[in-house]
Amino acid sequence: MRRTGTAHTRHQSLEIWKSDLATEFRVEGAVHAWHHQRRFLTGLAWDMIAASALLGKNHPPRSVLMLGLAGGTAFRTLRHLLPDCQLTAIDIDPEIVQLARDHMQLDDLGIEVIIGDAYAWLAKNKRRFDVVIDDIYLAGKTDVFRPRAWASALMDHLTRAVSPGRVQGVNLVTGPGHRSMQSLTRKVLRETFPTVRSLKSLEAMNEVLVAGQFVAAKSRLKSFGDAFPEWRDRIYWDRIELHRVS
Repeated sequence: MRRTGTAHTRHQSLEIWKSDLATEFRVEGAVHAWHHQRRFLTGLAWDMIAASALLGKNHPPRSVLMLGLAGGTAFRTLRHLLPDCQLTAIDIDPEIVQLARDHMQLDDLGIEVIIGDAYAWLAKNKRRFDVVIDDIYLAGKTDVFRPRAWASALMDHLTRAVSPGRVQGVNLVTGPGHRSMQSLTRKVLRETFPTVRSLKSLEAMNEVLVAGQFVAAKSRLKSFGDAFPEWRDRIYWDRIELHRVS
């Protein structure tokens, strides 16, 4: 890949890298969004985020809300797997959404995009979704960070947006500097929901937690493996690990 440009939004600075088939947005050397003309999966967090939306009791989901959109990488996979699903995303950064439209064919996905602070929107929200996924991270000087700590009010707003019996997902960066947030999120979800499952993959420095009255096991994911035409996608999908959090 080669660097083709840089962009500075009100919330982050990023580099645009391209090859004949792929485009990446990189922040501080890390891939922040990814688009490929033929493939969907990367072995990274977006695979697990997409998979988390498939684990609810009432399946397949009819609506998914994503807090944090960036380039729409996870939603590209979900649109492929769930062509009739209503996809809604909230992002605070209109400039990165426009970059995704210009470089990553975002408009082809048919997403309802809401520009604004996702947590402020949730506080006033009266809509409900089959799946709500919190993937909000901002870029700091040397690492990403979550802009708001867990609190009862935030959990109330999130759970109010989830239809009864459906699931809520949270993407968490793991490793040094992130363990306290990971532990706190696990604790809050276990105290709120009867079932919490963890999705991981060997290549990713992330954990996606899925919580609800019911969360399906890995057999649910296996049924989607043949939906990917590229063999590398099928391998990445099969590598997703799914375990119950006790």
